[in-house]
Amino acid sequence: MPQQPPARRPEIQLGRFTAELATVVASARRRALRDGDRQIDTAHLLHSLIESDPEVGAAFEGGPPQLARVLGYLVQRSIGYGLRWRGSVEDSGTLNAVRDPEAAAGWSPAAAAAMDGAWERAERRGDQRARGLDLLAVIASDPESRAAEVLRRAGVDPLALTGRIGELSQQV
Repeated sequence: MPQQPPARRPEIQLGRFTAELATVVASARRRALRDGDRQIDTAHLLHSLIESDPEVGAAFEGGPPQLARVLGYLVQRSIGYGLRWRGSVEDSGTLNAVRDPEAAAGWSPAAAAAMDGAWERAERRGDQRARGLDLLAVIASDPESRAAEVLRRAGVDPLALTGRIGELSQQV
């Protein structure tokens, strides 16, 4: 029997993101592997953003108590809350298609589209690299994403969060 070539594992182009956002992606990847998930989804990204990016934490109007509630829901993912997501693919269908589907291996369609959307948001602002706030704005604005579901369950209005991110982005 002939040997199969190793599977190609292209990645999201991390060069388009700040070092902080690349760290978030690495953390989300580790979290997905640890949780036994086949793909990084928007909830993995949200969890890593909150834990790793102080700019993201500042976007939550409720401050530390609100962040703690969101993290509480995200932590429950591995012990029950997110079990209904296991084995399913997050594809909200509300974001534009990913520019390079092959580069999105290991990502849910919604998470890959969010990464593209973060870069597009930075590009519109005239920046060369996307930041954590760009990614948070995109995943919060997708009402069908797992991240938006977690935010709503934790008492955070994703649309209000997106508006606050817009205000913070103008200040930078």
